Amino acid sequence: MSEANSVGTSVAIEDYALIGNTHTAALVGRDGSIDWLCMPRFDSGACFAALLGTRDHGRWLIAPVGEIKAVRRKYRGDTLVLETEFELAGGERVAVIDFMPICEHGDRIDLIRVVEGRGGTVSMQMEAAFRFDYGRVVPWVRSRDYGLSAVAGPDALQLRTPIKMHGENLKTVAAFEVAEGERIPFTLTWYPSHLDEPGSRHPLKLLSDTEKYWSEWSARCKDGGPWRPQLIRSLITLKALTFSPTGGIVAAPTTSLPEWIGSVRNWDYRYCWLRDATFTLYALLSSGYSEEALAWGGWLLRAIAGEPGQIQIMYGIAGERRLTEFEARWLPGYENSSPVRIGNAAHDQFQLDVYGEVMDAFHVARRYGVEPSEDVWNVVLVLMDFVEQHWREPDEGIWEVRGPRRHFTHSKVMAWVAVDRAVKAVEQHGMKGPLDKWRALRDTIHADVCRYGFRPDRNAFVQYYGADTLDASVLMMSLVGFLPAQDPRIVGTIEAIQRDLVDEGLVRRYNTIGANVDGLPPGEGAFLPCTFWLVDNLAMLGRYHEAHEIFDRLLTLCNDVGLLSEEYDPRGKRQLGNFPQAFTHVFLINTIHNLSRTEGPAEERAKA
Repeated sequence: MSEANSVGTSVAIEDYALIGNTHTAALVGRDGSIDWLCMPRFDSGACFAALLGTRDHGRWLIAPVGEIKAVRRKYRGDTLVLETEFELAGGERVAVIDFMPICEHGDRIDLIRVVEGRGGTVSMQMEAAFRFDYGRVVPWVRSRDYGLSAVAGPDALQLRTPIKMHGENLKTVAAFEVAEGERIPFTLTWYPSHLDEPGSRHPLKLLSDTEKYWSEWSARCKDGGPWRPQLIRSLITLKALTFSPTGGIVAAPTTSLPEWIGSVRNWDYRYCWLRDATFTLYALLSSGYSEEALAWGGWLLRAIAGEPGQIQIMYGIAGERRLTEFEARWLPGYENSSPVRIGNAAHDQFQLDVYGEVMDAFHVARRYGVEPSEDVWNVVLVLMDFVEQHWREPDEGIWEVRGPRRHFTHSKVMAWVAVDRAVKAVEQHGMKGPLDKWRALRDTIHADVCRYGFRPDRNAFVQYYGADTLDASVLMMSLVGFLPAQDPRIVGTIEAIQRDLVDEGLVRRYNTIGANVDGLPPGEGAFLPCTFWLVDNLAMLGRYHEAHEIFDRLLTLCNDVGLLSEEYDPRGKRQLGNFPQAFTHVFLINTIHNLSRTEGPAEERAKA
C-alpha cells in the first residue's frame, strides 16, 4: 500500500451529510467523497468504509481538480437530495447532486450522482474504490458497455456513466470536464450477484421523482413555529433512518464513530433500541406522521414477541435478536479510534428500563386513538408479571455499562412507569387487570426510589442506590411523571446536574473519571439528548429564558445541513459519536414541540 493510499479520512464527523432511501444510507463528505455506504441494508457490510479506515477501504470521490475557493452545500428544499457546490479559484462553479431513489424492494439499491456545470468549464476527477465486507474484499471489476460491474461473493455493483473510466491500483478512475449547463450522471446500483444485471433507469427522471417524494412527505408536517426548518430536517432524518419494509428505526446509520477521539467507546448503532420507542412515537404522532408511528409500533410488537424474560434492549431492523459483536481488526478506526465493532454485545444485557418503555409506548398509542388488539393486552399482562417478579434486581442500566450490575435509579423509575401505565390502562381505558395489586406495586416502587435513589446531603437523585455520583438519566423522572418538575427533589437534582455535569451549556451523562461505573476508560463528549432533557425540565419549571438559551446553543451545534450526532466535544468544538443520531433528532423534535406549544410531549407524558 502506497503512502498516498494509506492516508485515512480527515473529514470531521460534522462535515458529512446524509442521503438515503429508507433501506440504507450513505455519508457524503464536503470534499465530494462518499466514505460510508452499507448495501442493501443499514446493517449490511459496507462497500465504502473509508470513514473507519483509509481510502483503500472503499470510497467514491467526485470533485473538481485544482484549487477550490469555497464549498457550499444544502438539501434541495425539504428533501433528502443533497447539493454540493464547488467554487474554484478562477470563479468556475460546479455542483454534485447526490441522492438515493426511494426503494420499492430490496434487490436493487441505486445511488445517483449528477455533476452539473454552473459556471465556466471545470476539470473533474472521479475515483471509486469498490470494496465489500467493510473494506476487506476487493471485487472483480469488468468493463461494460454502460460502464463497469464489480462482483464478489453475494454482492454485485454496476456503475453506469457516459464518462470513460479505467482501472488504476485497484481503483476505478476518470478525468473529465463539465461545461456550464451540462449534466453528467453516475448511477451506482447494488444487486444480488446471482441475479441478472439490472437494466438502466433514467437518472434525471429519478432525481425529479425523489424530490417530489420528499417534498410531499415533508408537507405533512404539523407547524413547528419559528423552528419549522429544524423540525422538518429532523423528521426527514428520522424517516431516512427508517427501514421501510419493517418500520424499524436505526439509532444511526454508522458503527464505531468514537464518543471520544482515540477512545474505545465505539459502538455499532445500526440497530433499533426499545428505549427510543415512546419518544419516537411522540415525535412522529405530534408532528402528524401516524403511518410511520404505526409502522414503528408494529415493529416493536413483533420484536418483543416471546417470553418477557427474553426481551432485549435492542433488535435488528427486522427484529433479529442475535447481534453478535466482533472487531473488524483490518480497519484502524475513525482517526485511529479502535476497535471498530460490528454487532453489539449489549443486546443480551438485562435492563429494566425497556419494560417501562414498552408499556409507555402502548399507552401513548392508546392515547392517540390507536386501540390495542387483544394480543397486545395479553403481552402487557405477561410483562407486568415479569416486572413484579424482577424489579428489585440490579441491571446494566440505560447506558449499557460494561461494568457490574447496579440498582440504577433510572431503571427503577422506568419499572414504576411500566406499572403506572398498566394502572392507567385499567383506570382510563377500561382494560381488565388486577388494579389493586398494580396500584400497591406502583406505590412500593415509588417509595423505594425516593428512599434509596435520593441523597438528602446532595439534595439530588443519584446514579444508583447508595451512590454519590450524579447521572443525567434522572432528568427523565419529571418527563415520565414520576414526580412533578416543581418537586423540591427534582429542582435540587436539576441544579446539581447543572453544577456538576454541565460543560459550556451541554450535559454529560455522568462523570466517567474516578468511579469507573461503566467499566471503560474515562473520556467522552457531552451527551446531546440529555441536554434536550434539561431544556424540557426547565421549560416545565417555567424557566423559559434558560430553556431557550440552552436550546439555541444546541441548534448552533447542527452542521451546515442541520444534522447532529450523539455527543459533542465542547473543547474541541466538534461532533462525536455515530452520525446522524436518531435519538438526538427525536429529542430535537420533541423539544421544539415543548417550546412552541402550550402542552408539548413533555407535559403530555408527565400527565400521562
